[in-house]
Amino acid sequence: MVATSNMQIEANNLKVIEDQLGYEALLNKKFSQYSQMCTDSQLKNLCNEACQTHKDNFNSLKSYLDSHQ
Repeated sequence: MVATSNMQIEANNLKVIEDQLGYEALLNKKFSQYSQMCTDSQLKNLCNEACQTHKDNFNSLKSYLDSHQ
């Protein structure tokens, strides 16, 4: 197997990345909803930070996936 920067991702690795994309999207959605329910400002900020972290994780994984297809 020749190593290249645009080498296709093996099927089992692709499945793992796709699963993780789903998890990150779900966590982003949940923390967004939790933030809307919070009345405590510190807890609301913590949920917003977690929401942004999972959004960033999703975008990073998506970019990685897109660069290998």
